[in-house]
Amino acid sequence: MFARIAGTLIERGSETVVVDVGGLGYEVTLPPCVAEKIVASPGEPVALEVYSVLNMDGNAGRFSYYGFTNAVERAFFEALLSVASIGPRSAARAFSQPMSRIASAIDRGDHAFLKTLPGIGQQKARDIVAKLQGKVARFLLIREAEPQAAAPMPDFADEALAVLLQLEYKRPEAEAMIRKTLESMPEIRDAETLLAEIYRAKAKAS
Repeated sequence: MFARIAGTLIERGSETVVVDVGGLGYEVTLPPCVAEKIVASPGEPVALEVYSVLNMDGNAGRFSYYGFTNAVERAFFEALLSVASIGPRSAARAFSQPMSRIASAIDRGDHAFLKTLPGIGQQKARDIVAKLQGKVARFLLIREAEPQAAAPMPDFADEALAVLLQLEYKRPEAEAMIRKTLESMPEIRDAETLLAEIYRAKAKAS
């Protein structure tokens, strides 16, 4: 099973990325707190630590992959999976806050905080504390930077975004192309020029 994947980001959704490795596209699910840290845009290199899950359906099986920016995040995910009532999808959804913040809540038995995590109700909060309290010290030592708020896009960028959506680009990809172009060419002041530069960049990359 895979432990790490490195390749080219070819698609980005709200919860998943698709990474091209040697011509094969692997879909990797990202917990919300991890997705916030992935700054790569489609066409750029990306590397992720991976937790692999084999899903069986009768005699057939398929792998699902969960991605992380480092091995410590993956270890924390695995710790959540050690709770009997928590499966991979539940663990990924719950990983919506910084790891150290969740670990701190577990360590102090803060059921109220844990219940604010997606998919975690009263019983699962109790199960998590019962299983992991006193066992998360290494995750408390990680200092995590708060994700930076994205700078607001100018009005003409919204116009360019609307055009790209009409051309059937997915919103995350379109927004990433716009931000990347504006970062490299801050002198752009209108949608037509912005779209032209995006086209040039894609033509050059192809």
